[in-house]
Amino acid sequence: MPRSSRAALPAFLLELLKYLVIAALVVAAYPAFSAEKVVASRVWPAQDYTRVTLESAQALRETHFLLDDPQRLVVDLEDTDLDAELKALPGKVAADDPYIKGVRVAVNRPNVVRIVFDLRTEVKPSIFALPPVAEYKHRLVLDLYPAKPADPLLALVTPKPDAIQEIARAVPPAADAQGAAPGAGKAPVPAAPAVVATAAKPDAPAAKDAKPKVERLVIVAIDAGHGGEDPGAHGRRGTREKNVTLAIARRLKAKIDQEPNMRGVLIRDGDYFIPLGQRVAKARRLHADLFVSIHADSWVRPDARGSSVFALSERGATSTAARLLAQRENESDLIGGVDLGEKDPVLAKTLLDLSLTAKINDSIKLGKYVLTELGEVNDLHKASVEQAGFAVLKSPDIPSILVETAFISNPEEEKRLKDGAYQDRIAGAVLGGIQRYLSRNPPLSRPNLASRS
Repeated sequence: MPRSSRAALPAFLLELLKYLVIAALVVAAYPAFSAEKVVASRVWPAQDYTRVTLESAQALRETHFLLDDPQRLVVDLEDTDLDAELKALPGKVAADDPYIKGVRVAVNRPNVVRIVFDLRTEVKPSIFALPPVAEYKHRLVLDLYPAKPADPLLALVTPKPDAIQEIARAVPPAADAQGAAPGAGKAPVPAAPAVVATAAKPDAPAAKDAKPKVERLVIVAIDAGHGGEDPGAHGRRGTREKNVTLAIARRLKAKIDQEPNMRGVLIRDGDYFIPLGQRVAKARRLHADLFVSIHADSWVRPDARGSSVFALSERGATSTAARLLAQRENESDLIGGVDLGEKDPVLAKTLLDLSLTAKINDSIKLGKYVLTELGEVNDLHKASVEQAGFAVLKSPDIPSILVETAFISNPEEEKRLKDGAYQDRIAGAVLGGIQRYLSRNPPLSRPNLASRS
């Protein structure tokens, strides 16, 4: 080898080493070159469908396919690490999940994690991505719907255990420091500014103890607000709106089921999310006579207090607060997670602003009676039924109201909302308002009702 070549060799090696160091620094500086990690995973089982959510700092890329004999759903996550969160996913599937029998997770090939869902029955999966919103980062949502959806009307004729047992899962009554139940009496109005009103009596109200003269089964759709990925409002002590609304909804159903010729149907009977439009559509498939959505309000000021009742407005809201509340409630789909790419023509028809005027008037009448009864249990935030563009109230043929039971953002009312005795009194007030409405507005016989399909 010539002497000049031997002398140039060390310089060549130094140059190569320099490029290798630079390349290593570039790879370390750009995390996009590394595989993505799943930071949280959640499983929400329900009879309607089971939802699996995978949350990550960056959007996950996936491909999926179904297999038969036995039924399986296979999901491949590309450029993803098999981290601790994914390894823990099989343990998050409940033994009584109606759709998922088990989950297997493993590396299928370099930088590809395969998740195999062993299914109990044939499903129709809906898999979509959600951008960051509220407290969530990027989410990959896997909704497993039954291939053949059950008829909700069958639930009305299927024998069930005593309805009272349905409220057993609600929070039990708890005594305060003086030994009395927190909801045993009205809380005194504080000296701090608060919006409190007295109950407004409906025009020509029915007698207090009047019972509706019903000659057929009256179906009341009870909608527990929020659920699953959408927790709703938070109290200062950590109380979640979705848990309070479900507890009150179960108590209301139990009370309605004890009445002759009345049956309550829960739109949501567990901790899972239902899009706003599907709540309306489900009530219509049930041929419900009335629709009551249960919520617990929140406000920036902790002294805001009292119960409220809302109906739909075809025009503007009756107050700025009502407009802001409707806007916040209508954002539930963004937080809970809805596949905006899927268009359901039946659902689209349901949400059209048809001739709503008559049903809005009926809704206001129902709301007045319920508001009067709530005034016997809690202070009223407003003395009249308010109106705004709530998406969940947009049924063209069912009188529909939204009940804000109390302000969960008020520490005193948050404490009462967690108390079983107070929940029971709120449920009793809503039932009392429904009965008074039906006594003056008996439902039509079924043959005279137009089809809602």
